[in-house]
Amino acid sequence: MNELIETYPQKQYKDRLFKAIFGRDTQQSKEWRLELYNALNGTNYTDPDALELNTIENVIYLTMKNDVSFLIDSQMTLFEQQSTYNPNMPLRGLMYFAQLYQMYLSKNGKTLHRTSLVKIPCPQFVVFYNGEKECPDTVKLRLSDSFEKPTFPGEFEWTATMININKNHNESLQKKCRPLYNYVQYVTRISDNKKSGMPAKQAVDEAVDWAIKRNLLNGLFKIQKQEVLSMSLTEFDEEEFKRDMRNEGREEKTIEDARSFYANGVSVELIAKSLDMTPEQVKEIVHDVIVVG
Repeated sequence: MNELIETYPQKQYKDRLFKAIFGRDTQQSKEWRLELYNALNGTNYTDPDALELNTIENVIYLTMKNDVSFLIDSQMTLFEQQSTYNPNMPLRGLMYFAQLYQMYLSKNGKTLHRTSLVKIPCPQFVVFYNGEKECPDTVKLRLSDSFEKPTFPGEFEWTATMININKNHNESLQKKCRPLYNYVQYVTRISDNKKSGMPAKQAVDEAVDWAIKRNLLNGLFKIQKQEVLSMSLTEFDEEEFKRDMRNEGREEKTIEDARSFYANGVSVELIAKSLDMTPEQVKEIVHDVIVVG
């Protein structure tokens, strides 16, 4: 059971889709990434290759994996997508950036063991939030809020800017970045379908077909339909998987109890009554005990 839990997909579909849109090393993804950066910062960069992707992959750093990270014009930007409100994002961001800066220094042949000041890109940490908890359009999450003792203002600070991209939030930003708007449209469609009572698979299938008809994300839903379906169903499959694991855990406890009772001389009939089972089920469970005895 432990092997299943460890290998089963853990990332939710909103996160996987966000990275598929903005975090891949393809020309289309580069253009969308640049469009999102410009929309956030009020800039007008035109060369998608000006953004140097440096996302941490968990192949190297087993405990570190972020959504989209890149360098542009002496700025190191990290985009994270979150489906749940998490006040610990500043601390997570600090840990991510520590690894990113380590990679940057190594790549550029810089060392901290020198008398001159080492210059590094300035950080920008943006969390795109689309969970169910009601939140303002923008929230500044600060590392100092986690300190057990207060410090003087401005000392040892690290900030995560959380931007709410749920429907009816930050609409001006979404209008400036069409791929972000299309992403929100799609995940909102799935959410609305679920709320209307659709089964998980039907909710996803309908949303994908709906996105294809509207040519969202320049036809990505049509071109990569199976991949989108797969990543979109991961979250719902995981919920079902966890329920199965809980049920399996209860079943294992029942089996263990039945065998223990039988080994201590309790009759099959009494075990069946106590554990809400049939005598035939109990006999099958304790078969090994009977054979051994």
